[in-house]
This record gives sequence, C-alpha cells and structure tokens, in this order.
Amino acid sequence: MLADGATFEGELIGAEVEMTSGEVVFNTVLSGYQEVITDPSYAGQIINFTYPHIGNYGVTTDDNEAKQPFCRGVVVREMARRRSNWRSEADLDSYLRSQGVPGIAGVDTRRLTRHVRENGAMPGAFGSASVARLTAAAEAEPGTDGVDLVGAVTTRHSYQEGDGPLRVVAYDLGIKKSIVEQLSEIATVIVVPANTPSDEVLALEPHGVFLSNGPGDPTMAGPIVQSLADLLGKVPIFGICLGHQILSLALGGKSYKMKFGHHGGNIPVRNVESGRIEITSQNHNFAIEAGSVPGVTETHVCLNDGSLEGLRCKDIPAFSVQYHPEASPGPHDSRYLFHEFAELMASFNGSNS
Repeated sequence: MLADGATFEGELIGAEVEMTSGEVVFNTVLSGYQEVITDPSYAGQIINFTYPHIGNYGVTTDDNEAKQPFCRGVVVREMARRRSNWRSEADLDSYLRSQGVPGIAGVDTRRLTRHVRENGAMPGAFGSASVARLTAAAEAEPGTDGVDLVGAVTTRHSYQEGDGPLRVVAYDLGIKKSIVEQLSEIATVIVVPANTPSDEVLALEPHGVFLSNGPGDPTMAGPIVQSLADLLGKVPIFGICLGHQILSLALGGKSYKMKFGHHGGNIPVRNVESGRIEITSQNHNFAIEAGSVPGVTETHVCLNDGSLEGLRCKDIPAFSVQYHPEASPGPHDSRYLFHEFAELMASFNGSNS
C-alpha cells in the first residue's frame, strides 16, 4: 500500500513481519543488489528493484557494504529460485531472513516504478496485515524529509583502516565499506562518528577530511555542518553524496527534496571542465540547488535532469560530488576522484609544511 492509496499485491519473502513501512524508491541497477541492500544510505526506505530477476547469483560476505542492512524492505518482480555463482555463500532470501529484512515478490515493479516516477517517492507499507492497517501505516510513515537518519547508521566508536603515508579522518554519516577501501589505497583512514567535533578531528592532525555518503535530509544531519565550518580552509576536504550536500550547506548553499531521486548505476554525468561523460552510480533523494553555493565552481552536471553533481571551492581546498565514485555497484569511471583527493592533500600539506 502506498500513502496515496495505490495497491500492489505479491508474496512475502525474506524476514517474516506482519508489517513494515518506509519511503518507497526505485533502483535501476542490473546487478549489485546486495551492495544496494547493505548501503546505509537506504535507511528509512523500501527499495523497489526495476530489474525483473533479483538474487540470481546469491550473496557473499565480501559484497556487504555495512555490517547490517538499514533499509526497511525490498520489492522485486521475481526472486531467483536458484543461485548460481562461484562466489555465492547463500541465497538472497536466506540472507534477508538472517538480517531481519522483509520483502515482497511477484509485484508488478514496472507499474510501481511508473507510479513513483509520476507521483514522486512516497511512504508505503507492506506485510500480512489487513489492507486497513497497511494503509494507516503508509499514511503515518514520515518518510525521509525532515528526519535525522544519520544518527541511526553512524559508527559509535572510531576505528582505523589502511596504512598509507597520508592520514585521512573520515566522517561516518553512513559510510560504505568500498569507500573506506578506496581511501585506504591512498591513506591511513580514521573513521569517526558523525557528531565528532572539529577540535577532536584537528587533534588527529589529518592531511585531509572526508565526508561520507549517508541517508536522509542533509538539513537534519546534526552538528557536523558547524564542525565543518570550523574545518574549512584548515584542511583539504572531499565529500561524496550526503557529504557533498553537507559541504554545500556549510558553504551557504541550499538543498531540496527531489521528486524521486537518483538511484542506480547507469546515470550520465558531464565533467564541465573536460566535457567527459562519466556513467555513475548514485543514491540520493536530496540535492543542492545549482547556483546556490557561493565561492565555488560547479564541476559536474547530471545529463538526465540538469541537477548539480559536483563542485570545487575557488579559495579553499575542498571539493565534492553528488554521485558515488567508489562505484559499488556500478562502473568505475569516477574513481580518479580519490587520486585527485590525494594530490590535493599532498599539495596543500606540502605548501604548508
């Protein structure tokens, strides 16, 4: 049941629950369903997969992007009856059950996708409860607008990964494992909770600060915007997805809720300076208004809808992108951005040494 009364029927899969609710969004990836399900950015959301067959190659621990999924549920057209891949450790349905994630299969996901595309992402609910109770749950679900979801997904304690010569402090707003892996190739990474104050970050003497992806409304992300304001100009900063939005807000920009967001691994983005087209992996419901951020050069634009996809500060060492250059899942067209971050840190710290 969707909050506007639209009804879809199917068969329950995954964890057995009487009812679950969340904001319904659609994702267009052809593979990588496990990485999508375990992406903390989906906290508070029900994921509708547009690809008709999900679960074909099973699941493996190596593909988890977090210790646990934070999504509220999954919707599929057809769950594969048999997994087939040499890396597979279990089938998707068993994994969903073990992680407490409910699902519904047999749904006309094309109709559901068209409905969300035309009417926008909206709250919904599914389960074995009565239509009346599901309808009430869908109508009562707050969605992601004006809700702080970062606090539910951020790490409770700092931890370290990698052993590179550079030192990066990464704010965990819902960070993906693959991002930490990419950063670990260029630096020693100290991952800290989202509410870590700026003085504690500076005390770690980082060569750079990274702002991760994460779920929900950037205006509700807590004290990190103020902490970031204290860090700007003192240390190089690189932001991805929610990190891009928070950097933009700290610089004076404005955010807005998109109609149905960008969720997929095939979204074209143009690098304004080079003219190069990158096929990108994306997952966000909010965006930054083009032209609203003072003192920056807008570096990337989405070719599907013209929305802002990247920026670079003119006078301080900071840049960010709305999409996911770690690309897990997705094409690797944009992984060069991690090396650009390494070059920025080396240049800034060299000139200040």
